[in-house]
Amino acid sequence: MTKISKAACIGGGVIGGGWIARFLLAGIDVDVFDPHPEAGRIVGEVIANAERAYAMLTGAPLPPPGRLRFCATLAEAVTDADWIQESVPERLDLKRGVLTEIDAAARPEALIGSSTSGLLPTDLQRDMKHPERLFVAHPYNPVYLLPLVEIVGGEKTSGATIRAAIARLAPIGMKGVHIAKEIEAFVGDRLLEALWREALWLIHDDICTVETLDDVIRYSFGLRWAQMGLFQTYRIAGGEAGMRHFLAQFGPCLAWPWTKLTDVVDLDDALIEKIGGQSDEQAGGLSIRELERIRDENLVGILQALKGGDGGKGWGAGKLLKEFEQSLWANGGGETTPADPSKPLRLVETKVSPAWVDYNGHMTEHRYLQVFGDTSDALLRLVGVDLAYVEAGHSYYTVESHIRHLGEAKLGQAIHSACQILSADEKRLHVFHTLHDTATAEVIATAEHMLLHVDSKAGKAVAAPAAVLGRVKAIAAAHAELALPEGAGRHVGQRR
Repeated sequence: MTKISKAACIGGGVIGGGWIARFLLAGIDVDVFDPHPEAGRIVGEVIANAERAYAMLTGAPLPPPGRLRFCATLAEAVTDADWIQESVPERLDLKRGVLTEIDAAARPEALIGSSTSGLLPTDLQRDMKHPERLFVAHPYNPVYLLPLVEIVGGEKTSGATIRAAIARLAPIGMKGVHIAKEIEAFVGDRLLEALWREALWLIHDDICTVETLDDVIRYSFGLRWAQMGLFQTYRIAGGEAGMRHFLAQFGPCLAWPWTKLTDVVDLDDALIEKIGGQSDEQAGGLSIRELERIRDENLVGILQALKGGDGGKGWGAGKLLKEFEQSLWANGGGETTPADPSKPLRLVETKVSPAWVDYNGHMTEHRYLQVFGDTSDALLRLVGVDLAYVEAGHSYYTVESHIRHLGEAKLGQAIHSACQILSADEKRLHVFHTLHDTATAEVIATAEHMLLHVDSKAGKAVAAPAAVLGRVKAIAAAHAELALPEGAGRHVGQRR
């Protein structure tokens, strides 16, 4: 089995809550055990942020969200799960005890991941009866947006467990990377700790403030790291001669006394207060939840930009997002013909997300085209022009559009779009979309499109195959009985 059918999360804090949100938004039921008296509120706030972020992240059809259930005991939570994620505080004795309890109550075939940031899996699995299924699954915050998971096995972890864990992460949009040897703090946190240690010295020695240090990262190499990491960035820095030239040129710098990486700064009360005060000033009064939402919007923007990298193939985390969206379209885009095709087809249901609005809180112009484009795509999937069809070399291309803006779509507003086929022949598909306010049924906008069926490899219009054409004409025949929509055939500037 390569998909997670049911998950259990033990611990619902920052990381545990992120795992819960990631699973739920992937359509996976989640049972949770967390004895914290406010666990429900904390997890609920994380889920709300995740839902907001996903609304900005993708227009692909997400599966129906999974069911969330809080359980009274750990055993109740893990009984039926095939992926169990432990995210309790970072103490070896606590984690070892919790994992041993999970091991005793879980199904024999269940995978058990620990969200530890640095404890060795060999130490964690010491008392387990089935240690071969325990592995470290170390994610990065926010788990629902950042896709990486470090997968680390212990001495008794089986190779089959590692392979299964990596395979089951892909369908939920995450990338599992196998760390070949267990080592304290694994890979990511060792790199972060080195940077963090030097950063503390720079603040301690009054070289800069915390805001200046963050500016140095976010306005320079942080942007490079987001899409190419460290070594590929330095390969480019080596010019045409590549990495070997870079190492020869800058390698001697490693012997210079630039950093204090081998020294440990004394985090005394004075330094803690200095950092705390500067951090408060940098936050400018924004709450943690507000900062989380700003962080999420920024990450969504970066991921979306990377999705279009490498000539549209996607790059880095954006390529992973593109592949995840393709799977969502493939799994969620297989609509069957509606029960009553004699009415305009209600094909898109959505809400106006924060990423879609301008400074007035109204949906921006290009988002109307996006929704209408999604409506056309939904119609095409309905008639058999799905992802596999497009990959095989044929599709419908929009060659003409006319949009009328009749009302205003506002932040958070529920909207839906319906399609009426005006005419169709072997090559052409003439459609009329209407965007409604879901609550009032008021018409917000309309769009009239002409699409041509094309052979994308040959770059020319060709007749649609009989299977597709038959479905198109069946809907068109039913829609021919409808009244011509008001506004159909209008041109720009035409008086009413």
